[in-house]
Amino acid sequence: MKKMLLILALSVFGFANAQKGTVLVGGNVGYTSQTVDYGVVKFKTDAFEFSPRVGYQFHDNWTVGGEFTLSSSKQQDENSNGEAKLNANKFGAFVRYTMPLNETFSVFADLGAGFQNQKTTTDDGTDSSTIKADGFYAGITPALFINMKKGFGLNFSIGGLGYESLSFDNDGPDVKSFGFNFGKTVNIGISKNF
Repeated sequence: MKKMLLILALSVFGFANAQKGTVLVGGNVGYTSQTVDYGVVKFKTDAFEFSPRVGYQFHDNWTVGGEFTLSSSKQQDENSNGEAKLNANKFGAFVRYTMPLNETFSVFADLGAGFQNQKTTTDDGTDSSTIKADGFYAGITPALFINMKKGFGLNFSIGGLGYESLSFDNDGPDVKSFGFNFGKTVNIGISKNF
């Protein structure tokens, strides 16, 4: 709570809204580590995600640009030295509508869509296999922007709507998923308008 109050106090000193003709640069970085111990079997999972984006603000309220997500996770069975690795990429475009509330706070909604692919490699110590998949994604995410100083700020979102499809190689399944996770996730990112 103290950190949130500090962020809100610091945001009072920023007085520059994004304007037409500026370039938006931003993104998110995430890392997760989890260990699950069943007694006889112990799994450790490490996951990393990097999601940069660049856009052009062609109107005081509208921005259009490109986005990229790189994610990687590794799950290891610490008893048998078996492991599974997942590498995934997303390449797409987004459009953002921003509504300034005052000189410090703005709300915005991002609509993004594009292509995705993933590769899963499993190795049990004696045999290894690889599975690949390609597909599409689309999603809409409402968020809050806090302008810290001169167009540099923090983005806060708590979920949104999303659709994904993946088609696996070698007669694998076709997976389609729809998600509504508003209020179930929290993302904090940074952005800067130049």
